[in-house]
Amino acid sequence: MPSPTLVFDGDCAFCTSAVGVARRVLPASVTVVAWQFADLAALGTTAGRAQQEVLWVDADGTVSGGAAAVARLLRAAGLPLSVLGVLISLPPLRWVAPPVYRLIAANRHRLPGGTPACRLPLRD
Repeated sequence: MPSPTLVFDGDCAFCTSAVGVARRVLPASVTVVAWQFADLAALGTTAGRAQQEVLWVDADGTVSGGAAAVARLLRAAGLPLSVLGVLISLPPLRWVAPPVYRLIAANRHRLPGGTPACRLPLRD
């Protein structure tokens, strides 16, 4: 069975920094790859989606994006972070997490480590 995969924007300095932290807490069995170097079709997703949000692909092929992907990542990290991942998956945090994620993603070029290259592409 394949391992879970974390897919991120390798052109974004903020995302790359955040993934550096994730690599330190995730089990070695988790594959971490920039979407620019991933076989997105094999992972069950598209470049359009990968450009807009971080993705978590479970070993069974289930794709989660945005706040749900962050929750899956935290759950995979083990204690104590897995508790936060579970909480993000439950109401009321499940309702608040997606807009917070979108706010952070939309402003990632303004956050520490961010650069103009971190700006999200415009949606069609």
